[in-house]
Amino acid sequence: MNIHTIADHLNSLADNSETGMNFDCQPISGEVDVLQVTILGREELPIFVSVTDDQILCISYLWGGIEEVKPNSVAAMHESMLEMNIPMPLSSFSKIGDKYVIFGALSINSSFNDIEHELAVLNNNALEVIDDMSDYLL
Repeated sequence: MNIHTIADHLNSLADNSETGMNFDCQPISGEVDVLQVTILGREELPIFVSVTDDQILCISYLWGGIEEVKPNSVAAMHESMLEMNIPMPLSSFSKIGDKYVIFGALSINSSFNDIEHELAVLNNNALEVIDDMSDYLL
């Protein structure tokens, strides 16, 4: 499994996906090859997929750094995120540098249907989190 086989599969689905979503995949070459997956109609929240020997990692950036959070709301926002972490299906929160992200990981042996499902759930969760955290954001 690699980003190119994932891209080929998702791009070929068109209107035939299990999730009802249409995917647009663009490989990004670099030190670590990454697949940028955009769900049509939700272009503002791309998902970045990388494949290692052990896992398929899917990451979506939620918002920028702490400067996008109301100054007196950081602790309360972090508390809310921690409380959401367990009941949120297939996803968890983290930070990459100063950026807040939501991510999910799959086995390297996951099926294409599993990957498609993870991407759909991750994107839905990202939209829900942004809505739920809006009171804390500027």
